[in-house]
Amino acid sequence: MSYSPDVTEATSAPASGLASALPDGRVLTDPDVMDAYARDRTFAPPGKPLGVVLAQSRDDVVATLRWASAHRVPVVPRGAGTGLAGGATAVDGCVVLSLARMTAIRELSPQDEIAVVEPGVITADLDRAARAHGLMYAPDPSSYEISTIGGNLATNAGGLRCVKYGVTRDSALGLEVVLADGRVLNTGRRTMKGVTGYDLTGLFVGSEGTLGVITAATLRLRRAPRELSTVAAEFTSLRDAAAAVAAIIAEGCQPSMLELLDRTTLRAIDDWKNIGLEPSTRAMLIAQAEGPADESAARMAELCAAASFVAVSSTPEEAAELVGVRRLAYPAKERLGQCLVEDVCVPRSALPEMITAIEETAARHGVLISTVAHAGDGNVHPVFVFDRGLAEPPPEVWAAADEVFRAALALGGTLTGEHGVGLLKKRWLGLETGPVAAELHQGIKQVFDPLNILNPGKAI
Repeated sequence: MSYSPDVTEATSAPASGLASALPDGRVLTDPDVMDAYARDRTFAPPGKPLGVVLAQSRDDVVATLRWASAHRVPVVPRGAGTGLAGGATAVDGCVVLSLARMTAIRELSPQDEIAVVEPGVITADLDRAARAHGLMYAPDPSSYEISTIGGNLATNAGGLRCVKYGVTRDSALGLEVVLADGRVLNTGRRTMKGVTGYDLTGLFVGSEGTLGVITAATLRLRRAPRELSTVAAEFTSLRDAAAAVAAIIAEGCQPSMLELLDRTTLRAIDDWKNIGLEPSTRAMLIAQAEGPADESAARMAELCAAASFVAVSSTPEEAAELVGVRRLAYPAKERLGQCLVEDVCVPRSALPEMITAIEETAARHGVLISTVAHAGDGNVHPVFVFDRGLAEPPPEVWAAADEVFRAALALGGTLTGEHGVGLLKKRWLGLETGPVAAELHQGIKQVFDPLNILNPGKAI
């Protein structure tokens, strides 16, 4: 499988010219140092950058894009490099534009319940800053302790609380964006409502750095719950666990978290952390509700009627420990081998069918698939595990992934709920969008980036 993007008329302008346009120390050209900025958390092989810019301000981004536009040099923006779709992978002859040093929380207004932040702010750091005022930043991807707000915006990241609070786009009120030619655009607002003009904020969120570079964001904060109750239920059947998810949603319990882990994932966690996994457990459901345990949490526990074991947290420490099991899922899987971490989303009513399709695909192709799900919103993460040392997944893994993607689309779902298209899913994109949407996407790209220098070869 090829990952080489098409770059329109790129030149090999010397990096010295870029360095002269920026303050001292902003541009790296040492190949060994640049390699650390050339890849994300996928296996997709990176190209060789011309240079790496360590931006510290909007002016640095403006200068970089003006220079790149003048010389038709591709620019690949990146945050912490935690992406799982190849979206921040360097292309040959590009400038990698790192925003990780832009870490200012410019404003945090408890009265308006908003924050204005730069793209390098770590997601969990913003949440902690908000909680000092009795607020929270709701989106919480599993990588929230290391991922940046800019990367979350670029991929429209989700997380464990999506079932109640939505994805990153639902918390993005306005953006400061530097366009491909260096012009600065401000989109959106700082009010809770506003319908003036087209929704450019929503367009940029999830565009994976192909339309502009986000240098600041006005984000909605929420009131932090005073009390949380967590339910953990173990099932002897993965399909029974998925059915319990459907029952909880149908009942209107309004969980703030509803996560599903399969046996393979649980076994990897148990081998690492010794969580006391029972031999008969095939799946675990972790649900959380805001409020006392005798209200929504108790009802969710009742709806897990097919569970072999159900526990409801009685202290904040117990609740945090149960949620901590879910956050161990990805690092535990990495201990098994190389991982193709995938991300499909289906209507919540179709979750049992999607889970069954994944299990059948794994058996048919003899592939190890470890599955977790943001089950409350139908977002399923099948992780295809293969041998270390391989340059990319073997053919049987790609065949299994192809079946899973097509199964999700057949159930009325989507190819990606939060990781983005990047490089890895481009060949399947047309199955979902169709020719009319593809034409419109290309037209939008042409308006914002006529020279095709912004993250070329990605997403569209």
